[in-house]
Amino acid sequence: MQAQKIEFTEFDEDEELPLSFTNEAIQAAKDAIAAEGLKPGENLRVGLRGGGCAGFSYVLDFTGPKANDFIMNFDGVVVYLDPMSAMHLEGTTIDYETSLMGMGFKFINPNATKTCGCGSSFG
Repeated sequence: MQAQKIEFTEFDEDEELPLSFTNEAIQAAKDAIAAEGLKPGENLRVGLRGGGCAGFSYVLDFTGPKANDFIMNFDGVVVYLDPMSAMHLEGTTIDYETSLMGMGFKFINPNATKTCGCGSSFG
């Protein structure tokens, strides 16, 4: 049986990426990757799924690449992003915040016309 070739898009250094990460988010991702003990080829996936109180929910997960993924590298953190999610996340900055109320990744999405109170979904 012949292995199926996966088509994906990598970005050159001079190309504008659909996402950006703050330094805090990059460090938090590195810490999570180190704690997770990933298999070769597994990296951070950013995406969306239908649902949530506002229409779409943000997704962060550790997976391997899928067909047609965009592949980005943020200071050693490899990120997979599927084309459908890229359309809705273009221009989004992912930050990592710590406060007395908690800590976690925060999506700053200029395409969101409405968001839920917890910040984990948008429409």
